[in-house]
Amino acid sequence: MSEEAAGEGVVIDETVSGDAAGGEDVAGIVAAATEARDCALAQFSKFCVGAALEADDGRVFTGCNIESSAYELTMCAERVTIWKALSEGARRFRRIAVVADTERLTPPCGACRQIIWEFCGDIPVVLANLRGDIETFQMKELLPHPFDAGFLEETGAEQK
Repeated sequence: MSEEAAGEGVVIDETVSGDAAGGEDVAGIVAAATEARDCALAQFSKFCVGAALEADDGRVFTGCNIESSAYELTMCAERVTIWKALSEGARRFRRIAVVADTERLTPPCGACRQIIWEFCGDIPVVLANLRGDIETFQMKELLPHPFDAGFLEETGAEQK
């Protein structure tokens, strides 16, 4: 089942193939997210996060969190990665990986969950830490009742 997302030209494909579901090889995408984490600018929190987003065409986009002294302007790794992929023309995605140096696996924050849902749909979210722990969730598990363009369509809101 595919539908147009709120973002222009972004198609959400809710079907997931076996390898995209994270069941087979997640080592590559986790390694890319781990490498991206090394570029994090987390001078205030010291909480470095890396993310990697795999597009349907096989391209992998990476990003890291970037902090600002005006805290509200800080950008999470997941959103940096998605903006980067979208700005490079990618519109369909297979999975995203998030890596942090924590004992417990670190899921995306609420704002990132919304953006992942809106632009990537119900994709696998691979969580990993530097100790080698890995767990995969479907985005629907992390954001069970998402707000999306469907609600705007119900009200007749104009979409651009």
